Order: sequence, then structure tokens, then C-alpha cells
Amino acid sequence: MSHRLFVGIRPPPEIRDALIDLMEGVDDVRWQDDDQLHLTLRYIGEVDTHLAEDLARQLQAIELPTLDLTISGTGVFVRKGRVHTLWAGVEISPELKRLRQKIDRICVSAGVEPDHRKYHPHITLARVNRSSGPLEPFLERNASLRLGPWRADSYTLFESTLHRHGSIYESILIYALRTPS
Repeated sequence: MSHRLFVGIRPPPEIRDALIDLMEGVDDVRWQDDDQLHLTLRYIGEVDTHLAEDLARQLQAIELPTLDLTISGTGVFVRKGRVHTLWAGVEISPELKRLRQKIDRICVSAGVEPDHRKYHPHITLARVNRSSGPLEPFLERNASLRLGPWRADSYTLFESTLHRHGSIYESILIYALRTPS
């Protein structure tokens, strides 16, 4: 059996509510719903059950303290000259970088392909397609967006199931951030 996995952090309800309140003013995009809002720390991809169980076990070994996260600004990702994602940025901090690096090392040591892309912390707000309306008014209106900081006291291993109307994310395991002993 195959599992499509990623590791992420769920913002608290008040941050998710504030993000959902922003989601308007662009025609024909697929806005994310509350259950989809997260900060991806590491996309793992399709793995078999054995590797999924091994990763779940190894991720428990991370001992790092809680971290503060802040949302700052909005932007887009472009692939092959076409915008495909509208996002809210998350400020990178040494603590966030350290957590991401530890997760990445665990994934690679378990046999997951290294992630060669530059890490750009964000929370996806919408999926954009060719028929979507102009994004510039939304981006201008939210250029100075600032939410938080909020304290992240855990990270989660998620399984993603693709459906016609978007992905469904299921929390597999939640790992506490804690001070090393």
C-alpha cells in the first residue's frame, strides 16, 4: 500500500480564521478550506507502508523547543510561466530552519529523495488555474499582511489523499516540540 505523506504545522484557529477571512476577491481560484491550512515543513511524497512506519517512528526522536511563527505578506508560485499557487508567507527563523533541517535529515536517512528546492515557508491560500481572475488586487491589498506571532508546540505527519475538488489531509501522528533533556 502507498501513502502520500508530508510533515507540517497547523496554525491555531484564530490564525486560520484570519486567513479564511482574506479569501475573496479573485474569481475562479480554488480557495483552501480550514482543514487544508498548514505550513509544510517537508513534502515526503508516495512511500510504502514500511517506510511510512519507519519515518513516523524516527520523527519522534526530534527534540527541539517550541517556536514562534509569524505570517508576513502574500505571494504566488509560478511554474512554466504560469501562476499555480497563491500563498501567505511565513517568516523564516533559525528555529524553523533547524526543525526543517532535522526533519529533512530523517527523511533522507530513511531513503526519501532529498528535496533540492529552496525552502520557502508559506501557507497555501488558493490553487490558481488558467481561468482565474487577476491576482494583483488581492496581492496589493494583502502585501503588508501580518498575523501572529503564534507559538507552535507541535508538528504533524499528514497523509494526503487526492480528490477531484482538492486534497484531504489526515493527521497521522502529532509530535510535541519540547526542550531537549
